[in-house]
Amino acid sequence: MTLVAGVDSSTQSCKVVVRDLETGALVRTGRAAHPDGTEVDPAAWWSALRSALEAAGGLADVAAISIAGQQHGMVVLDADGRVIRDALLWNDTRSAQAARELIAEVGAEAYAERVGVVPVASFTATKLRWLRDAEPANAARVAAVALPHDWLTWRLLGYGPADESPLGPDLEALTTDRSDASGTAYWSAGTGAYDFELFERALGRAGREAEGAGTTGASTAGTDAAGTSAAGTSAGAAAPVILPRVLGPADSAGRTPDGVLVGPGAGDNAGAALGLGAADGDVVVSIGTSGTVFAVTDAPIADATGTVAGFADASGLRLPLIATLNAARVLSSIADLLSVDFDALAELALSVEPGAEGVVLVPYFEGERTPNLPDAKASLHGLTIASTRPATFARAAIEGMLCGLADGLDAVRAVGVSEKRILLIGGAAQNRAVATIAAQVFDAPVVVPAPGEYVADGGAVQAAWALTGRRPSWTVEAAPALPVDTRPAIREQRGQYLPESAGVSMA
Repeated sequence: MTLVAGVDSSTQSCKVVVRDLETGALVRTGRAAHPDGTEVDPAAWWSALRSALEAAGGLADVAAISIAGQQHGMVVLDADGRVIRDALLWNDTRSAQAARELIAEVGAEAYAERVGVVPVASFTATKLRWLRDAEPANAARVAAVALPHDWLTWRLLGYGPADESPLGPDLEALTTDRSDASGTAYWSAGTGAYDFELFERALGRAGREAEGAGTTGASTAGTDAAGTSAAGTSAGAAAPVILPRVLGPADSAGRTPDGVLVGPGAGDNAGAALGLGAADGDVVVSIGTSGTVFAVTDAPIADATGTVAGFADASGLRLPLIATLNAARVLSSIADLLSVDFDALAELALSVEPGAEGVVLVPYFEGERTPNLPDAKASLHGLTIASTRPATFARAAIEGMLCGLADGLDAVRAVGVSEKRILLIGGAAQNRAVATIAAQVFDAPVVVPAPGEYVADGGAVQAAWALTGRRPSWTVEAAPALPVDTRPAIREQRGQYLPESAGVSMA
């Protein structure tokens, strides 16, 4: 039996699945925790990956592996391959002002046309602008910029600082994939190339694409013959910053020192789409640390409002996506407040009629990305003496979280996506109340696939694809679709309490 492995290096943990190449059957798994916070030393991810691989039985009998992971995070490396500062994660909003500045300089419509997205605090470009302005000494040291899964793939291949790795700090060996590159705001799914002018506008340094392991790195991509970058500044003052080489769906990043083939990797949502086998007509709603709504399509996406990101997927197509910062942790926070577990939270919520007796939670606990309100706070509305009780709070929490995702579904529809069904995934999707209320909030059939690590499964699909040259067709089990049971009042009563700037571009 030939085995392949997939990894999900998420915000909260690292998960590994090992599957049979031919059937996709799950053979074994492993897991390790990540530290909390929006700024993390990448060494913690590397330690967690090694621990999770060990828990999954190691790679001695595995033919290929691929790493999917959280998108957008900024990992900056110096010329010796050392991490310069802790990585800023996707949910770190300190770069909100930097996003506004980049939009003012370039224009939202121009950004959408050039790279398919409009900057928000999540994207790597805004974090690089923040680094340029807040930590200029660190910005001056940057020799390469990687995303979390890029850096982990590089380390797995044997690269890194000379005293920590067998192959040393070969920055030319850095790789990424289309899906993760498209979340930087300086790589275009439309052109399949980096926009070096937008990269330099972010960091204030010229950039170029890595040439591959063992190359000299003499290229001056991103500059013209006179040594001037597209932004009009001299690129001779410092060597161009290396950006990972972008791999295709079936490409290999190389082999580990022990000979295991390494696939291209992916952003977490694109990995989930692969793991689910999402096809035309499927819209995926994922409820994890973040909430996402996305679909696989071959149509180009350029939304100048910035509501829908025109990402690439991991199969060669597009992945229009909206993301919210407030998802499963809304439920855990309210459960903690009420001193109940998730099962009890579900029982409380289902004991109340749809609409939560008029109680509305606008769950912007962590600010919000969609709508773009990084400084917003959560708020509770519509309370009366009679409705101020745990059950209405529980119901309002689930309805509030799902209504934000339903707004996202409307936005994805507005750019041309037409769904036949909704695939509801993530740990919270297994909660009985979440699935039941989803059928009342979304006006489309809701399917809850069997519990699984679909991002890691997507990595396993990539590993199999890189190993054999063909995408595997593995069966995904799912419960029967929940029939449409739309209760318009749930969303209508919420609308009156949204901040004035929320929801405008999502109508």
